[in-house]
Amino acid sequence: MTITTGKTIVAIATAVVPQQGSIGIVRLSGEEAVNIARNLFDAPGKQLWESHRLLYGYIRHPDTKELVDEALLLLMLAPRSFTREDVVEFHCHGGIIPVQEVLKLCLEQGARLAQPGEFTLRAFLNGRIDLTQAESIAELVGAQSQAASVVALAGLQGKLAHPIRQLRATCLDILAEVEARIDFEEDLPPLNEDLIRQQLKDVLQQVKDILATANQGELLRNGIKVAIVGRPNVGKSSLLNAWSKCDRAIVTDLPGTTRDVIESSLVAGGIPIQVLDTAGIRDTFDTVEKIGVERSQKAAQSADLVLLTVDAEAGWTEEDQKIYLQVKHRPLILVINKVDLASPETIIYPQEIQQIVTTSAANQEGIDLLETAILASVQTGETTAANLELAINQRQAAALTQAKQSLEQVQETIKANLPLDFWTIDLRGAIQALGEITGEEVTESVLDRIFSRFCIGK
Repeated sequence: MTITTGKTIVAIATAVVPQQGSIGIVRLSGEEAVNIARNLFDAPGKQLWESHRLLYGYIRHPDTKELVDEALLLLMLAPRSFTREDVVEFHCHGGIIPVQEVLKLCLEQGARLAQPGEFTLRAFLNGRIDLTQAESIAELVGAQSQAASVVALAGLQGKLAHPIRQLRATCLDILAEVEARIDFEEDLPPLNEDLIRQQLKDVLQQVKDILATANQGELLRNGIKVAIVGRPNVGKSSLLNAWSKCDRAIVTDLPGTTRDVIESSLVAGGIPIQVLDTAGIRDTFDTVEKIGVERSQKAAQSADLVLLTVDAEAGWTEEDQKIYLQVKHRPLILVINKVDLASPETIIYPQEIQQIVTTSAANQEGIDLLETAILASVQTGETTAANLELAINQRQAAALTQAKQSLEQVQETIKANLPLDFWTIDLRGAIQALGEITGEEVTESVLDRIFSRFCIGK
């Protein structure tokens, strides 16, 4: 992405869905945004073209005056806008044709089609938001659960940027004290090394605390993939239906009903879960069923967690053992289903299996216990994904890891009684790493990588 400002950009800011959307928004930002709006928008009467005011009127072709749409126009003049530039939004009728026609007219008037994330990039470059807030916007748009939305909103409000800035400010103060002793040693009192050590210790601990949210943040944003596997007719599809509370999969008494992998998206404990109901794994000469079995085996190998499902009435069979040997190296929960028909205590299963859950999918029993077991298998530590106040992403975690390593090296340098010049090397490394998180020190390639993941109208 080539970073440019000033040039007026335009994009469709809402989803374009045929015969679905009631309103479609075309957004302009830049020095010519208002002029373009005046050329295209006819506001009848004596409506005032003032900032943060909605105008009612008609979008017309500037030359032929042909009517394009009846619409509302929203003006947000600099600096009181998201990008801190003049921003104009055409609120058109939804669908494909109106917004496409308005977009075309804006381009003909000299605007340039915005690149992915360019509106948010301009907000960052113009000091409207920092880099953590920009990333939080993308995470809020892509949130798959309420918990993920709450964490994204916290980031948008600066709950991550604020402590990072404080840590960086402390490191800058320490660096200033050290460099002052290097340059003006004879004119200043001796350096309080005990105080420096304590400050570095406090900063390092806070860095570690924030860094500890990385795994849970990853769970909130991306969730986990869970594969329900087992031999035919053990109740895998019934389990999916009971869990999702809908008839997502066809259920019959005939073995081999499920011929392909069926996907369903659920949320448990604030974590998005992609559930894969797989075809029953068995030896078969049926060509279609054989393909389904192969896909089931691939799904089991790619899943983050396997739910090995067995029939309580049939017990642990030779076929169950074969399947277990295929998936035993994966994170696994043994689900003993159909406990309404037989006692699970009679089943003799491999003792190395640690997590066992009993269910009666037909009666929708044991689903809560299953969710609890799944969450226990993916959540570590005392903080769960459902009650996080902030959660860093992979980029932020990498920068914090670098800061942690630099701070630890400073401590080792002090212990080794090395000259003050050596202290400054790793202090600067920590300061730079912390600055990369908020965007105070960032390269164009990093910005390109971050904002290219945004949708075009954001």
